[in-house]
Amino acid sequence: MARKKIALIGGGQIGGVLAQLIAQKKLGDVVLYDIVEDLPQGKTLDIVEASRVDMFDVNLKGTNDYQDIKDSDLVIITAGLPRKPGMSRDDLLATNAKIMQTVAENVKKYAPNSTVIVISNPLDAMVTLFKKITGFPANRVMGQAGVLDSSRFSTFIAWELGVSVKDVNALVLGGHGDTMVPIVRYANVNGIPVMELLERKYNDKAKAKEVMEAMVNRTKMAGGEVVKLLKTGSAFYSPASSAIAMAEAILFDEKRILPVCALLNGEFGISGYYVGVPAVLGADGVESIVEFTLDAEEKAALDNSVTAVKGLVEDMTRLGF
Repeated sequence: MARKKIALIGGGQIGGVLAQLIAQKKLGDVVLYDIVEDLPQGKTLDIVEASRVDMFDVNLKGTNDYQDIKDSDLVIITAGLPRKPGMSRDDLLATNAKIMQTVAENVKKYAPNSTVIVISNPLDAMVTLFKKITGFPANRVMGQAGVLDSSRFSTFIAWELGVSVKDVNALVLGGHGDTMVPIVRYANVNGIPVMELLERKYNDKAKAKEVMEAMVNRTKMAGGEVVKLLKTGSAFYSPASSAIAMAEAILFDEKRILPVCALLNGEFGISGYYVGVPAVLGADGVESIVEFTLDAEEKAALDNSVTAVKGLVEDMTRLGF
């Protein structure tokens, strides 16, 4: 049986980690594309030279030619520039929209039957633009954010409670930004509500609420926290690992319920926008949206996040995309 072909668009930090993880996990053959001459070739050569050590036989190819992504089964897009000091949101949006426009046109041309995961920021706008340009079915175009944000939330909970992160279940909905919505009410450790455990730990409901609010805020600002510490870049390992979880669910038809940026058609009272929600991921991409009841506070927070997403999309339209 032939291996799946996986195209990675963008050879930066995330693209390089993606290529390494795909090879180590033997998910398929990799084509790593970047506009910078020799960069993807150098990264793939470095990874391949560890194939004996890591015991993988998958093929990796670095390229500056979009034709090499031809007939890819899965495409993961990380192309785009990070926001720099003095750069306005419009500047970032316009710059990355131009890049995404080129990416989308080439994916449509060379890999028209692929399933696509977008990681590029600002995420909600970029995945919307990709869908608009390609006209791909909604189930085959999604964004990666919720898996990462939920993992961050779970990690902070595990640290606070002194338990294994493997047993923590936490969900973050909404846009990928300051308005994201960590769902506190459903957060649990192997089925036990996190708030109950916090109240037992502190024997004080007010203190438990204060600690949870701090974890929620840290989750919302987690990306910026990494940027501040690194000083010269942004998170790359955790976004790549999160995209790999989505890729595995699709390639192996796992039917996993993961929070992904998906196009909604009435779910949660939202239509026509890409928003982070739980979805069943399998061989057909986003196979269904998993809707559940939100209380008034949660619904208001999600609506606020959707308003921010709408603002991004409107700004992108105003800029001519």
